[in-house]
Amino acid sequence: MWLELQHTSSCVSFHMAGDGHETEKSSLNGVEEGAWLTESQSQMALSSDANETTDGDRPAWDSKLQYVLAQVGFSVGLGNVWRFPYLCHQNGGGAFMLLYVFLLAVIGVPLFFMELAAGQSIRQGSIGVWKHISPKLCGIGYSSCLVCFYVALYYNVIIAWSLFYMGNSFQYPLPWENCPIDVSTNETVKECARSSATSYFWFRKALNISNSIDESGEFNSVMTGCLLAAWTIVTLAMIKGIKSSAKVMYFSSVFPYVVLFIFLIRGLTLDGAMEGITYMFYPRLEIWGNMQVWRQAATQVFFALGLGYGSVIAYSSYNPIQNNCHRDALLVSGINFMTSVLASLVVFVILGFRAKNIAKGCVAENVHLLSNMWLEQEVHQGWPGLNMTEPSSISVSDYREWYNGHGASLGLNITDCNLDEEMKKGVEGTGLAFIAFTEVMALFPASPFWSILFFLMLLNLGMSTMFGTMQGILTPLMDNFKVLGRHRTLLTVSSCALGFLLGLLFTQRSGNYFVAMFDDYSATLPLVIVVIFETISVSWVYGTDRFLDDIEVMLKWRPPAVYKYLWKYICLLAMIGLLAASLLRMVFKRPTYTAWNETMASERSLEYPSWALAMIVMLIVFASLPVPIGYIHSTFQDRKLPDASFLEGDDKGVNRDLYTKCSSVEQLTFDDQGDALAEDCTRPRVTFVPTGCEHYRLLPQQEDEEEEQDTGV
Repeated sequence: MWLELQHTSSCVSFHMAGDGHETEKSSLNGVEEGAWLTESQSQMALSSDANETTDGDRPAWDSKLQYVLAQVGFSVGLGNVWRFPYLCHQNGGGAFMLLYVFLLAVIGVPLFFMELAAGQSIRQGSIGVWKHISPKLCGIGYSSCLVCFYVALYYNVIIAWSLFYMGNSFQYPLPWENCPIDVSTNETVKECARSSATSYFWFRKALNISNSIDESGEFNSVMTGCLLAAWTIVTLAMIKGIKSSAKVMYFSSVFPYVVLFIFLIRGLTLDGAMEGITYMFYPRLEIWGNMQVWRQAATQVFFALGLGYGSVIAYSSYNPIQNNCHRDALLVSGINFMTSVLASLVVFVILGFRAKNIAKGCVAENVHLLSNMWLEQEVHQGWPGLNMTEPSSISVSDYREWYNGHGASLGLNITDCNLDEEMKKGVEGTGLAFIAFTEVMALFPASPFWSILFFLMLLNLGMSTMFGTMQGILTPLMDNFKVLGRHRTLLTVSSCALGFLLGLLFTQRSGNYFVAMFDDYSATLPLVIVVIFETISVSWVYGTDRFLDDIEVMLKWRPPAVYKYLWKYICLLAMIGLLAASLLRMVFKRPTYTAWNETMASERSLEYPSWALAMIVMLIVFASLPVPIGYIHSTFQDRKLPDASFLEGDDKGVNRDLYTKCSSVEQLTFDDQGDALAEDCTRPRVTFVPTGCEHYRLLPQQEDEEEEQDTGV
């Protein structure tokens, strides 16, 4: 637990006897750093009770660039490419962006900064950080680990889909360009003819999907192989910890930006690109009065930065203590937002091109019908406003102008080819990547090249996020269970193997429906609950003033006081409001999923069956349960023989309130070796570890008599 120091004279060392030896953390610069603490400052104990290893044994980033790329790679994921553009598309374009920026500044950045500062100062994973503040809060870290595991299970399935599509891109023409022929009837396959070539390839060739979640069907052998390949890549990248994964980050974090800029430049040359961009930025401010839009914007901010996963804490724990984490919070948040804008530009120019092509096809079909009627009825004057002698020269705008003036009054089977209506037909998530984008890329010259580039980008986006997600699982476990920390390779391989085995749930014919279930429900509510308790622990348990004091000692300057009020009130109330809105939506609107009907060759919305609802509830409860369990267990331990625990030198943190602070006006000093100068006090002494120290060393085991004397018992 972080302890507040009220300027003691010499009570600066504390020998821990929990495991029969003692731990001490020395100053980096000895006497030169002796005056690091001023009056009324709060001192952060940078070595937690769970951390008995030396800082020298803890991995560290090779450079600041490596760390920033890792944080950006984790936070910038597939959601930036297909979730944010969809929300922007459906919720007012530029107005939604303004709302997103406001919530990012008021909620996202403060919470992101809080996690960065906590991880960097305590140098532990998510379990150790919150246990360090209070043992009653250790369940927060375990909940984070469980949610990370949920996400890793289905996220790697999306990477497997990207591998499948990338493998099928090495052929010309692309296999989803044209509908296949049924050899028995020598006709186009009916399911494909009723939908489209790209939809047929996605639902039938890639997923071989069933009609509902109740029809599980057999395993998809090809997709199972792709899932095995995806988990193998993750294992090889993670097997040496951040030393191996960070090297991969140099490519996986940067390459998606290269591809996005290439696609943007190519997209701007397409017919319909400007219509797409205009639709994207046109502000419809009336959406600000819709609370559902506020909920969606807050949720997107929440997930875009990766709050609550523990990965942000894990990555920052490998930083030097003097690193400017406040600047990192602003930098990574800004890069994340600009990436979302860049991805939205790419998506909207592609959707604009797609909508323009559909509108052109509609015009050509209607003009052909009008032309036939013109010839049959010998209407020599033609149709007013249309050049029927050159039907191919009729543009979408010319046709719409004619339709608005004359077409609707003709009473003919003529349709309005509205470009805006086509743009409103938003495509979300996997449908955007594996149906809409594949359809457009099939129209490009050298389509295999563009397809390979696109799915390689998706693969790298997914992998960089997967590395951070796995780090959010492995780092807390290795920090708090030393046996696991000594067998890093075995833990990594075992975790990935377990992930693959459980991931087989998503490779059966109904697997896509389970991916949607996990994506919509397994992480949302548990993560919001986790972040609520994180904010409570910092703001109300530890105290925002003390937390800012600790950050000031760490950064050598004090962050603005506005963070105090944002953490205590704004962020906390916003998270509680988001949790309440999500719960009410689940209660009053029965959860549904989108299923593919093979006979109708179209999607339809179905309600989850009772057993699926029970599964959703179990996923949420199971991920949230460690928080109350940790509190109850710690409370029980506090009440169980507290005196005996104290006398035995219990280092679990359950009796820290028994330690009191010494008071004096003298300043703390340390010798050149970093050993604390200790004098007797009338009360038991507290451990104070100098901020900025990065090296632990084990002191030789003391005799029982010395232990009793040193601890003041």
